[in-house]
Amino acid sequence: MTTAKTGNFIHNIIEEHLRSKKYDRVHTRFPPEPNGYLHIGHAKSICLNFGTALLYGGLCNLRFDDTNPSKEEVEYVDSIKEDVRWLGFDWGDRLFYASDYFERLYEYAVQLIKAGKAYVCDLSPDEIRLYRGTLTQPGKESPYRSRSVEENLDLFERMRAGEFADGSKVLRAKIDMASPNLNLRDPVIYRIMRATHHRTGDKWCIYPMYDYAHPLSDAIEGITHSICTCEFEDHRPLYDWVLEAVNIKNPPQQIEFARLNLSHTVMSKRKLRHLVEKGYVSGWDDPRMPTISGLRRRGYTPESIRDFCERIGVAKANSVVDIAYLEHCIREDLNLRAPRVMAVLRPLKVIIDNYPGDRVEMLDAQNNPENPDMGTRRVPFSRVIYIERDDFMEDPPKKFFRLSPGKEVRLKHAYIIKCERVVKDEQTGAIIELHCTYDPETRSGSSADSRKVKGTLHWVSAEHAIKAEVRLYDHLFLKDNPEEDEDFTSNLNPNSLEVLNECYVEPEFAGAKPGTRFQFLRQGYFCVDRDSSESGLVFNRIVSLKDSWAKIAGKNAGS
Repeated sequence: MTTAKTGNFIHNIIEEHLRSKKYDRVHTRFPPEPNGYLHIGHAKSICLNFGTALLYGGLCNLRFDDTNPSKEEVEYVDSIKEDVRWLGFDWGDRLFYASDYFERLYEYAVQLIKAGKAYVCDLSPDEIRLYRGTLTQPGKESPYRSRSVEENLDLFERMRAGEFADGSKVLRAKIDMASPNLNLRDPVIYRIMRATHHRTGDKWCIYPMYDYAHPLSDAIEGITHSICTCEFEDHRPLYDWVLEAVNIKNPPQQIEFARLNLSHTVMSKRKLRHLVEKGYVSGWDDPRMPTISGLRRRGYTPESIRDFCERIGVAKANSVVDIAYLEHCIREDLNLRAPRVMAVLRPLKVIIDNYPGDRVEMLDAQNNPENPDMGTRRVPFSRVIYIERDDFMEDPPKKFFRLSPGKEVRLKHAYIIKCERVVKDEQTGAIIELHCTYDPETRSGSSADSRKVKGTLHWVSAEHAIKAEVRLYDHLFLKDNPEEDEDFTSNLNPNSLEVLNECYVEPEFAGAKPGTRFQFLRQGYFCVDRDSSESGLVFNRIVSLKDSWAKIAGKNAGS
């Protein structure tokens, strides 16, 4: 995979670093915490970190910042690796874990204690918060801040040996309790936690804090540019302090960019985990979720997500991107690659009375008019077909150009038919079937086909159709910003999923494998779900055909 220069402010900084010889290379990293599945916001970071390394002929590591075993699982590690690969990036032999460096991180902590820059504190978590002060008031020094180096070394070693209870002691950096930046008010850098780690087991009962382990892990790996989102901007002084305090030469440069916020969803792993654990969705890969695995299952392509990340660009100011823009990118991608097929989601039976009952024609159908190289297929046509129930109205308004009593429409790739009679259920009055006639001189593509009608409908042959389940997905939340209310789940869309069990699709679908994408004519783009089997096809709607973003963009371009 290649990338082109985008001229964003991060690349401008890197180019200045290369010109000034601050660094003679570019080495980035993508450092997720394995405490949940990645979402579309992480995709932006993946594309930026790996893409920047590719752009400058450098390297990018994949590193798991696994410093909190109480929330981390191997499942998350495996899913993250799968997501990065699926997006098209390769970390080569540069797969690392912060836990690889636990011994070195411990040694750096000892170095800080010996230099008088760290101390063991017995304050409780609540007391530490109280002593910390506020944005307008300085903090108060811990009564344990003046412990001697010897006492701190002894206590820290005994913390590691497991002599003390969880939460009874912490190791804190000794910086400045009056600093206007709260992150510098003697932050905790080690805590006691008896939790089994997914890689180191029960070897450790003390674990480094993220803000301590992260900069040192970057330095150990030789990272030049530590690219992260803007919520870490206030943490940068602590990032720099840690590296300076342990005498790291030519340390990495932290650069912050605006995180991706997407409308009609939430982008917090904590909130996404809540949706999963409380059963609001079927799992992390529910196609309504903004997770990369959810988007993949829904049918999004890695190309469309990379295109989306490139188009939205890299900025310093936070903003919310309309989810319609993401939908526009997948439409553009699938427009050229997805074969067109016919599927009837809400079927209405049509009997063509003057078509021979024992006759079956194989009609030619173009697979993709936008891409002639995709060729054609053969579609069976017979006396009994299904059309969409919404394509018939018994008493239509003036500009209804679909089927109605006495009116004609063209069947896509086939003939013009005319509705002659409507059959209803005697009990309910519901329409059961239509009886029509066809004009044999109007076969699509034939030299005799000259008559024109305004409406064209998709259809499937009842005899040859394959029954399928279709899942229609809508936005997970009703509001653009679902977090406006205190309880974000109050904005969940009750109609975000509609399951249709009586759908019929062309026999072309037989044997379609999970992940295969199609455009259902007049319906939208769909993907075969992983739940499909030989006994039944299941389709997810990726996106509808309507592209509101393209219309908005076109209108703005012409103004």
